[in-house]
Amino acid sequence: MSARRTPGREARERHGWLRANRWLIARRMAQLGFFLLFASGPWLGLWIAKGTLASSLTLEALPLTDPLLLLQSVLARHTPETSALIGASIVLGAYLVLGGRLYCSWVCPINPVTDLAAWTRRKLGIEGGIRAKSWSGRLMLAMVLILAALTGTIAYELVNPITTLYRGLLFGVSWGVLSVAAIFLVDVFVARNAWCSHVCPVGAFYTLLNRAGILRVSASGRDRCDDCMDCFAVCPEMHVIKPALKGAASSTSPIIVSADCTACGRCIDVCAESVFRFTHRFDRRLDAPLEVRAAARRPATQEAV
Repeated sequence: MSARRTPGREARERHGWLRANRWLIARRMAQLGFFLLFASGPWLGLWIAKGTLASSLTLEALPLTDPLLLLQSVLARHTPETSALIGASIVLGAYLVLGGRLYCSWVCPINPVTDLAAWTRRKLGIEGGIRAKSWSGRLMLAMVLILAALTGTIAYELVNPITTLYRGLLFGVSWGVLSVAAIFLVDVFVARNAWCSHVCPVGAFYTLLNRAGILRVSASGRDRCDDCMDCFAVCPEMHVIKPALKGAASSTSPIIVSADCTACGRCIDVCAESVFRFTHRFDRRLDAPLEVRAAARRPATQEAV
């Protein structure tokens, strides 16, 4: 894509700024909301949620535990408490139903940083970079689990940028901010979406859960696609779009079925032709072709006798 084109510009001109950013705004509000649940305690003395995204207790009643944290704990030969088992079951069940990578785009505090890095790359016209292997994230996940088993500790949580960023923002621990700054610089100058797509073991874990998720993005209006490439420019996992968007036959599903899709909704936002929409994995409907809709809008004319 040419660096001179601004993704979503036509959508903003045609549909207005709010509609062309509605899912981005919704994600930022969700991410801010999760953070404020934890920040209300140390900042205001109002302890709504105690802990971090790794493990927390909300309103002194609802335990939530990252399933990956629990798995590391078990491999480290720690006996989990009942509350941790319940909390992990709740989180695991929710992401198995909705889709695991919702965590990456709607909850994870690193996501705004990597989104900003992607925007910076486009503004600077930076293209190319190191091409990581598709399995690199799964390799990192395996290394994290092996490390826990070998050391008998949840070692990764000491450097996990997600956890350290929360600690840095809430309690002033500088390491968290430094690690996030490193992620930003690597994403800008080394490789596009390097951390989230190819390094983060948490993202790799939730990708495994995403295979059964119900929530999906559909290119149901792909007949209207004008090949502007805006969706590819903003998608953090651009390879997931083509199979659904470019299906040649009506029997080819318009659903983005790849487990790598984060359901961020940016393709929906920036598309001036309204090609994409949120739906469920079983909805394989295609919008009527342009000529069919045009014919339906034309007034019927009385045939000459």
